[in-house]
Amino acid sequence: MNFETAHVAFIQYHLQKRSGERKGRLERGHREAEKLFCRNVWWPLRLNFDDLHPEFEVLDWRGLSYFCDFAFITRYVKLVIEIKGFGPHVRDMDRHKYCNELNRETFLSAMGFQVISFAYDDVASRPELCITLLRMLLSRYQPESSPVSVEIVAEREIIRLAYMLVRPLRPIDVEIHLSINHRSAVRMLHSLSTKGVLSPVTGPEGKHIVKYELQHNAMQRL
Repeated sequence: MNFETAHVAFIQYHLQKRSGERKGRLERGHREAEKLFCRNVWWPLRLNFDDLHPEFEVLDWRGLSYFCDFAFITRYVKLVIEIKGFGPHVRDMDRHKYCNELNRETFLSAMGFQVISFAYDDVASRPELCITLLRMLLSRYQPESSPVSVEIVAEREIIRLAYMLVRPLRPIDVEIHLSINHRSAVRMLHSLSTKGVLSPVTGPEGKHIVKYELQHNAMQRL
């Protein structure tokens, strides 16, 4: 099934399940930016629209209805996805709207949703970056249909640790973070080095590797 056929079926499925304002909002709200996200980011990454809900209604901290662009809901994750254009979300936003947006995102986080936003310009012009970032996020959750090995999970966690520390990784960092022995930590770091994700750095005499630096392509491994 190609994108256009799948997308039409996706929207029709949700229209048939809705009535009133929820249906009207989907008819009015799912337009260029939302469809572009589906075409450029979601479809290349997932090749389906399973568990994705367009123009999804949630309540804010005042108990008022709010329709987010998308919600991705599974047993493992409740994700709110917003596509934000520069005009309505930055240039045309006043202080009151800005405060409401931040309060809503914080409230949704308290309700168990993870809220992420993509710039319209990136969705249109740099979708590969959006795909990579979204893949990184979804990789935090283990889909029941796509099990991965313990080694892959550990390698991803080492890469995330390097990003969090914002400095070169030492074996002791990995030992503490993953609660493993020194030999295992060195082996995993060496493996990531041979894959081009990390770059080894030797000590003052140049004889022994003492730490590892992230390469620019590290994010793509997550």
